[in-house]
Amino acid sequence: MKLDKKALLLYAVTDNSWLRGSTLYEQVEQALIGGVTMVQLREKKMPEPELFEEAKRMKELCARYQVPLIINDYVELAKSAGADGVHIGQGDMEVAQARRLLGDDKIIGVSARTAEQAVRAWEQGADYLGAGAAFATGTKQDAQVISYERIKSVCEAVPIPVAAIGGITIGNIARLSGSGISGVAVVSGIFAQPDIQKAAARLKEKVKTMLQVP
Repeated sequence: MKLDKKALLLYAVTDNSWLRGSTLYEQVEQALIGGVTMVQLREKKMPEPELFEEAKRMKELCARYQVPLIINDYVELAKSAGADGVHIGQGDMEVAQARRLLGDDKIIGVSARTAEQAVRAWEQGADYLGAGAAFATGTKQDAQVISYERIKSVCEAVPIPVAAIGGITIGNIARLSGSGISGVAVVSGIFAQPDIQKAAARLKEKVKTMLQVP
């Protein structure tokens, strides 16, 4: 699957901290109904066998909505589960190695905090970048906020699309206007909300307005 940059418009990143009696599958489906354009299964504490089964279920679900499913970190698991791609951090597997394992038809996203990291990821074969943390976030305890100017420099350094991530909410999303991003990756702004479908729909409209997307 080749990445269409429109898939980054509203990129939902899972976190099962807020299940509130529902299942992760049910929550992701609510987000998909609300209009998210890509889903990342990011469950660091989930045992790998359970993650593999969840990935297979999520792939079937996302395919029904024609939305790509990305797996965080687990490159070989992503390949085995038939996911559409992976997202890797700076401390994870090298992009070139992930590309060799996955082949040319899978999506590879990389976290980048600087223009130098962005260029390196692009040169190795990354399809998109995640830049952040854009704002303070409680979701990832070790995430350090980077400036608007830094996000803009990441976008300007490479020809591939960039999604801003980290602490993004309906209230602060407009502050990213003009940075060059193609969309936003959101965790708690979707999954911690009482009405996931409504939260996703409102966020999507806000992003489309900011990016002047019809």
